[in-house]
Formats: sequence, structure tokens, C-alpha cells
Amino acid sequence: MANDRRERIIGAAWKLFREKGFAEATINDIINEASISKGTFYYYFRSKDDLLDTLSEILDREYERLDGIEPQDLSCFDKLMWLNYEVHSFMEKNIDYRLLSYLYSAQIIKEDFSSLLNRNRYYYRYVERLMYEGQKNGELTDEMTVSEMVSFFSMGERALVTEWCMQNGSFSFGEYSRKLFPIMMQGLKKQ
Repeated sequence: MANDRRERIIGAAWKLFREKGFAEATINDIINEASISKGTFYYYFRSKDDLLDTLSEILDREYERLDGIEPQDLSCFDKLMWLNYEVHSFMEKNIDYRLLSYLYSAQIIKEDFSSLLNRNRYYYRYVERLMYEGQKNGELTDEMTVSEMVSFFSMGERALVTEWCMQNGSFSFGEYSRKLFPIMMQGLKKQ
């Protein structure tokens, strides 16, 4: 029950951030959308800004969903490219680029832990599993460790997110990723 309330708050907040914008969505709006009391909101979150750290949870739910429908007939490399396209398309449809810009800039100057970089996230475990499988079957390079490949992959994804944000979301993020990410990731393939 407690987790249900927290999930309702997160769902309501991100819905309002998408519809109204982060600056315009108020805590009272979130409370009303989630049908909770102000005390319940403050039990889970100190401020509206704290909700930004839940982006990793939203993205991990999407990764988990995609893991369940992953095409089995693709190579590991192609699964990684499919995953990148699907998540970047999800972000394009569900997360305003201005909010991502704000979140990324806050993560850069933040001195405490970034939830987006937590290697225990579903995202990292999923990508690591695909890379381990690809390395084991001889498809992906053995000149990097799996951990190094995961870091390279996630760094490339962050680069695409940054570019999309810097270009004010002026192009299709999913299609941009579909076109450029395989080129960027060629070094992962075994030569």
C-alpha cells in the first residue's frame, strides 16, 4: 500500500511535468492528481525537485517492459540497438527535453549520488547481460571488459540525450538514435 502511494505520486508528477512543464506543475497539482494528502507527499518526497531523481525508476520500468518483449531473433548487437531506439522513442514521447536538460545539468553539478548512474539499476543489469551474452558467443569484442562496454554504451546514450536536449528537441529522438547509435557503437563488435 505504501509503495502504491509513492508510485501514484511519481506517476502523477511525471504526467504533470509532461503536460504543464516542470516549473508550472506545483506540489498541489501533484497532490490533487495523485489523490493524496500533503502529508503523504512529504512523507515520500522533500520537494518537487526530489521527484526528478525518480526518472531512473521510470526508465527502469520501461527497460523491464522491453526485456519482456525483446525480439529473440536478433543478434546481441542488434538487440542493444533495438533497446536504444525503443527507450529513446519512449523518452521522446513521454519526457520533455527541457526537463531532461534540467535534470542532466543538475546531475552534473550535484555533489551527491546520481540515481541515473547507479550500476544496480535494471538498465545496467539488462545491458550487461546482453553484452555478456554477446561476448560469450563471440559477437562482441573481447578487447574490452563487459563493464567497460556497458560504460561505453551508456556514455553514448547520454551523448545522444545531450544532443537532443541541446537542439531543443527539434528532431525525432528515436529516429536520430536509430540512425546514429549503431555507427557510434561499431567498436563493440568483434573485428
